[in-house]
Amino acid sequence: MRLALFDLDHTLLPLDSDYSWGQFTVTIGWRDAETHTRANDAFYEQYKAGTLDIHEYIRFSVAPLAEHGVEKSDAAHRRFMEEVILPAMRPEAIELVFRHQVAGDEVLIVTATNEFVTRPIAQAFGVPELIAIELERDAAGNPTGGIKGTPSFREGKVARVEQWLASRGLSWADVTHSSFYSDSINDLPLLEKVTEPVATNPDPRLSAIATERGWRILNLFE
Repeated sequence: MRLALFDLDHTLLPLDSDYSWGQFTVTIGWRDAETHTRANDAFYEQYKAGTLDIHEYIRFSVAPLAEHGVEKSDAAHRRFMEEVILPAMRPEAIELVFRHQVAGDEVLIVTATNEFVTRPIAQAFGVPELIAIELERDAAGNPTGGIKGTPSFREGKVARVEQWLASRGLSWADVTHSSFYSDSINDLPLLEKVTEPVATNPDPRLSAIATERGWRILNLFE
């Protein structure tokens, strides 16, 4: 097996889908603009700095989903896709994913953004295999604010890829070549695990490490 792994936000997308979804909930009146934006900005700065408490952030970010229910949440996400995500998808990113698929690689999106936000985005990229943060849900299907299983964040991305392989009766030893495209210092554990790490639109800290180690740097959106 050959694996081609992709981070999503600021890697395949020129935006952060989690942050953008939060701002979209303000636009549609689900959250107070000033209060939400202040908190959302603070969490985003923590993420960029590598200090984010993912459990605290998930409790914050999924609260509107439980409040408004599955049907309204799904309808809002369809609007989000049409108004925010689809216009932001770049041909360069779509083509990169497609090239790996044509080459016969098993393509996965591996993201720290939750599955509610990202599953339709992965589908829009033509990628059926998604590793994302899975949300705990109540009997009605509403998120509780908890995380189901291991969060696909930092070293958790390595663990979740290993779980994905194990579910197919495989391990890293069965992977003849693996690549991982990411922009973020948070993804250093998985970048160090694969055969070919690709610092894609990298943040300054990842760019410095990639340069020092001779990793490929891809500025996809130039």
